[in-house]
This record gives sequence, structure tokens and C-alpha cells, in this order.
Amino acid sequence: MAKIKVKQVKSAIKRPQNQKRTLTALGLRKIGQVVEHDDTPNIIGMINKVKHLVSTEEA
Repeated sequence: MAKIKVKQVKSAIKRPQNQKRTLTALGLRKIGQVVEHDDTPNIIGMINKVKHLVSTEEA
């Protein structure tokens, strides 16, 4: 299974509650924090919900 690195690049302040929860579910709490996930449809869907707050790259 391929891996994806997800980095939070913008703040979750003044964002809808579902976007804040999605960031938390991805394991992101601070700007600049990087987490690594498997490339699954569930994770890709979560990243697409908050694509304006994160950046991604292949791991």
C-alpha cells in the first residue's frame, strides 16, 4: 500500500466543525505538522474535504 504525507498549512480557526473534526481524525493539530497515512479511499476522501487547509505528497 502506498503512503501519503499530509501537512497542515492553514489554520482551522473559523472553519466549520466538520472540517476541524476531519483534521483531528487525520491526526493534525498544528500548522506545519506532518502525518503519514496509507493511500486508501477513506483517507483520500478526508483529504479532499480539507484540501484547502493541507498539502500532500507521496511518501
